[in-house]
Amino acid sequence: MSKISDIKAIQVLDSRGVPTVSCSITLDNNITAKSIVPSGASTGTKEALELRDGNKDYLGKGVQNAVNNINTILKPALIGLDPCEQSQLDTIIIEIDGTSDKSSIGANAILAVSLAISHVAAKDKGIELHRHFADIYQNITGSKVESNLPMPMLNILNGGEHADNNIDIQEFMIIPKGAQSFKEAMRWSSEIYQNLKSILKSKKLSTAVGDEGGFAPNLQSNEEAIKLILEAIENSSLIPGKDVFIALDCAASEFFDGENYNLVGEGRSLNPESFANYLEELVDRYPIISIEDGMDENDYEGWRILTEKISAKCQLVGDDLFVTNKTIFQEGIINNLANSILIKFNQIGSITETIETINMANTNNYKSIISHRSGETEDTTIADLAVGLGAGQIKTGAPCRSDRVAKYNRLLWIEEESPELSLSQ
Repeated sequence: MSKISDIKAIQVLDSRGVPTVSCSITLDNNITAKSIVPSGASTGTKEALELRDGNKDYLGKGVQNAVNNINTILKPALIGLDPCEQSQLDTIIIEIDGTSDKSSIGANAILAVSLAISHVAAKDKGIELHRHFADIYQNITGSKVESNLPMPMLNILNGGEHADNNIDIQEFMIIPKGAQSFKEAMRWSSEIYQNLKSILKSKKLSTAVGDEGGFAPNLQSNEEAIKLILEAIENSSLIPGKDVFIALDCAASEFFDGENYNLVGEGRSLNPESFANYLEELVDRYPIISIEDGMDENDYEGWRILTEKISAKCQLVGDDLFVTNKTIFQEGIINNLANSILIKFNQIGSITETIETINMANTNNYKSIISHRSGETEDTTIADLAVGLGAGQIKTGAPCRSDRVAKYNRLLWIEEESPELSLSQ
């Protein structure tokens, strides 16, 4: 069995030009694999700690301390170990850190190593990464999962923390549920995206893009954004509510002041029940089938109201609410908050913990959505993770910018090379 012979980390840049951690692992048979860690802009307060240097370099956002922690602390502890023992190695790393929020070593350092372990193990086994993830899931949980191609959720219009405009809701996404293949889903989505660009141009609105590749015009209301997307769908000879649906990421924590949800772009301030009513009206009026972070991460009463109102007719996704943390997620399940969970592995810090959280969702009838971050890279791990764990859904931005498109292109190749896999509906 191959063993780890070398580990090396360096500081690289993400899609916003901000430093992040990249890690390379080499085995004693000279097989090598690399990983790069993403970073978020709209982050939950309970996420594992992303270690930043805080000095003058890169305006305080350097990650050299996290890099050094890999090269001087984690490397000696992992040399000579079997990379196929993902859970064992992740446990060693987590125990070395010794904190609940990964603040000693840094979640970005821990995840960089955890991802590189999975990549090099798949190479050593001579199998695709998604098949290795399916194996890891079975090793950790004792149960098999049915792999499939995830339904993409494409963020084509940006607001909130992802854009410099006046739209309060952070993401307006399309879900091409009527597509029969991933290839068709991407064609439809690309055509809608290009038609939306043409519509914005015709209205003399900005076609500049936000962090995740979606357009970021100034609009009169959140509802206007939805209407523009519906027009783009129809201009693509597709039917809203049949071929293509809409999803929202409110990122409500960004505009909640502790009492009210302040839609500054619309000049409205709503208490939790009124904001739940506002979202319910949107769901009833438009083909919206998924809402992420519809309430503030700590507004449990608001989440209870929203879940009671629309969980039967809409996917309610907890991102900041759950932060991919199985302990926090368990509390949400007990209290019947939301009905789905967003999975961002840098919120928790390791592949093992990510898989344990997904397994908790599977065993409690919650849906899982594998997600990118606003600060992304060319690393395509989440594409394989979504397929291997049969998550069924992935959100990784607009069909624009290579840091987003890289994930979609990886999925197109997986579909081409694995004809037995079907597109999740």
